[in-house]
Amino acid sequence: MTTTPDDRAGRHCHNALNPLHSAVYFAPDLAKELAPYGIEDPSAVYFAGRAAAMGAVSAGTVTAAFYNFSHHLISRFLPEVWDFASPSTVLAARMRAVDAMLRRLLGDDAVASPQMREAADLALRAAEGCTRPGRPLYAAHADLPVPDDAHLALWHAATLLREHRGDAHIAVLQHAELDPLEALVSHSASGRGMVPSFLLTTRGYNEQDWHGAQDRLRDRGLLDEAGDLTESGLTLRKRLETETDRLDGRPYAALGADGTARLTELAGGFTATALGNGAFPGEVFGKG
Repeated sequence: MTTTPDDRAGRHCHNALNPLHSAVYFAPDLAKELAPYGIEDPSAVYFAGRAAAMGAVSAGTVTAAFYNFSHHLISRFLPEVWDFASPSTVLAARMRAVDAMLRRLLGDDAVASPQMREAADLALRAAEGCTRPGRPLYAAHADLPVPDDAHLALWHAATLLREHRGDAHIAVLQHAELDPLEALVSHSASGRGMVPSFLLTTRGYNEQDWHGAQDRLRDRGLLDEAGDLTESGLTLRKRLETETDRLDGRPYAALGADGTARLTELAGGFTATALGNGAFPGEVFGKG
């Protein structure tokens, strides 16, 4: 009999599936698709590609929904980016990029395999357990049609599940009174996030901003003088993930323990192949 998975099983499934979604923002394919429209800056490509599901939104909307990017950086590109390409144009370009990326990283045989269709069906079933209220990025993507091709349907479902968890995580960060940069600094210090140099390059902050966030975390007893998490900091980061698991439990409860385990297995295999084929640049994750 299928039972309800525990919260950690949902996190494991998310961790296996999410790289298949997020790889598109590191791959060259999206930039290649948007370049003919004059969208060439890497930040503009990212903001347009991820925000397009919400429509021709303002910088303020994206700052709120993405949470950990500098509003100053976002304001350099939005809302002007929609003058170069409409959201619908960007969404079509994004799906072409996803198709090219997955075929390159996984191979045509994997894309056409029964396992791909099985994974897509499981992920879509999990996504049926997601809820819209309070989750703007998830809700916007949930209004998009499900692609027919299995590999694109899997990417779409992975996107729904990723944004559903991400929206919940933002609520948890706010409850913990971690501002966007404090969240980045503490996650990086845990060794599980991105390295500071990459975050400073892509999130629109400078060294002074980073050191200021470190000082605020030290004042709360969460970071030591060396920039590592204290016991209190480690406890907080663990609590953040546990609470996010709880708020993100419905999709995996809808799928059931057996389905969650099977999706984790299938997605993990595809992700391992993608990682082996260079889905992400080196030296992006860890403390640096």
